[in-house]
Amino acid sequence: MTSMPDSLPPTQMLRETAEAPDVVARLIEANAGACAELGARLRAAPPAFVVTCARGSSDSAASYAKYLTEICTGTVVASVGPSISSVYGRRPKMRGALFVAISQSGKSPDLLTLAEAAREDEALTVAIVNDTQSPLAGLCEVVLPLHAGPEKSVAATKSYIASLAAVLQLTAAWSGSPALDRAVRRLPDALDGAFQRSWLPAVDLLAGSSSLYVVGRGPGFAAAQEAALKFKETGGLHAEALSSAELRHGPLALAGPDFPVMMFSQGDAALGGLAELGAELAGRGVPVIAAGPAEVPGALTLPAAAGLDPFAQPIALIQSFYPLAEAVARARGRDPDRPPHLRKVTETR
Repeated sequence: MTSMPDSLPPTQMLRETAEAPDVVARLIEANAGACAELGARLRAAPPAFVVTCARGSSDSAASYAKYLTEICTGTVVASVGPSISSVYGRRPKMRGALFVAISQSGKSPDLLTLAEAAREDEALTVAIVNDTQSPLAGLCEVVLPLHAGPEKSVAATKSYIASLAAVLQLTAAWSGSPALDRAVRRLPDALDGAFQRSWLPAVDLLAGSSSLYVVGRGPGFAAAQEAALKFKETGGLHAEALSSAELRHGPLALAGPDFPVMMFSQGDAALGGLAELGAELAGRGVPVIAAGPAEVPGALTLPAAAGLDPFAQPIALIQSFYPLAEAVARARGRDPDRPPHLRKVTETR
């Protein structure tokens, strides 16, 4: 387990975040064979399209899967609302598709209903799930376990990072990319380093805010989605995740001196646009918190590793983010392990 910085209180959320490098190392080794087999199968018989199915943090992992799959394989990915089957009684046509369900518990009835529909329509069904004895694991043809072990804090941390790692490993196997394969193998060390980078200088700004935007683009948008969810869940802070492209439309009017923007970036084709947007916002007096390689004059810049593969960067950034979210929650007088009105397993229908 990664050692925890002495300045941070040892909540369950923080302890579980510290386990992520070991979890990911275990996942990569244990799932290598299954991913290689599935990747070869997908190259031999490419799916017509991909369907993802998830809720909560897992749904932002599905966003990450969408960007990786579309960029690296050219295959269209759609997120299908589970309520289409569970509430409205419709059976989406998924023949010829790859169906990927992502869940920590594998128990939510609406995910199970859509997985059943996918299996009945003879889609290739894959479960990325922590509980291998869950109903979801039993429904799907291929199971990629998260190997995260028990997660007691309501806020998912190590299981979310494991979900991203599983998506990266699967995409590397499917695409056959040597660069992605190297990124997978280097990920545990990258996560270990990311946990040691302190983002605590941002605590005062965030703890005193009532609302903020969390912005990303491409694979980094998934990190923005997860960060916004964690701010709401653990800190009671209203945060909205937006693509940097969408922010330039109506939402841009809200950003101002009392409405900060946190920006996640990675070193790919979206980097220049993110840096330009950040500079524009900072120039208007908007407090900008920059996480990642985008250089934003006037922003509070948080430390991040250099030289990581752009697809691995969002995973490392989220590992650095979780201690910040935990500290913001504590600064706002909240227990990040026990958010009000929430519980660990949410069974939506």
